[in-house]
Amino acid sequence: MLAEFELGILNFIQEYIRSPLGDVVIPFITRLGDAGIIWILLAAVLLIYPKTRRVGAVVALSLVLEALACNVILKPLVARTRPFDLVEIALLIPKPEDFSFPSGHTGAAFACVGGLYWAKSKLWVPAAVLGGLIAFSRLYLHVHFPTDVAAGIILGLVSGWAASRILEWYRRRRELK
Repeated sequence: MLAEFELGILNFIQEYIRSPLGDVVIPFITRLGDAGIIWILLAAVLLIYPKTRRVGAVVALSLVLEALACNVILKPLVARTRPFDLVEIALLIPKPEDFSFPSGHTGAAFACVGGLYWAKSKLWVPAAVLGGLIAFSRLYLHVHFPTDVAAGIILGLVSGWAASRILEWYRRRRELK
């Protein structure tokens, strides 16, 4: 029943939102999230400068935590079929070969958003906008169910929060020595 409801949402997007312009722009947006590269680059840039190094460390650790939870634990454990395997649709991107739940693109984006937010960086706002676009792109492209994307958002935010707490604990521990 849930899968039918979710397919209804995806079909609504295909029928009422999909457009020739979107068919060009959305694959580009989703590619920004491929392998988390945009977020890894942001973390690397933040780590380079002493003023933003702490924020960069939170973002980097949040990405590691999200990747482990998503790709090593949840995707193989849940092993959810992707929506394009259930309905016939012409994909605009290469067919993803891994499982659907949760959305790794969305998880990485919101791990970065969460890391930036809990590290008190104003960069969380533009990251959230881009993360939201990447999350929507996964639905538009018919490669994830809405619950995959929702789980990616939650997983990412929890990873960002956990990274900030772990690094704060580590910092305080070092101060006590």
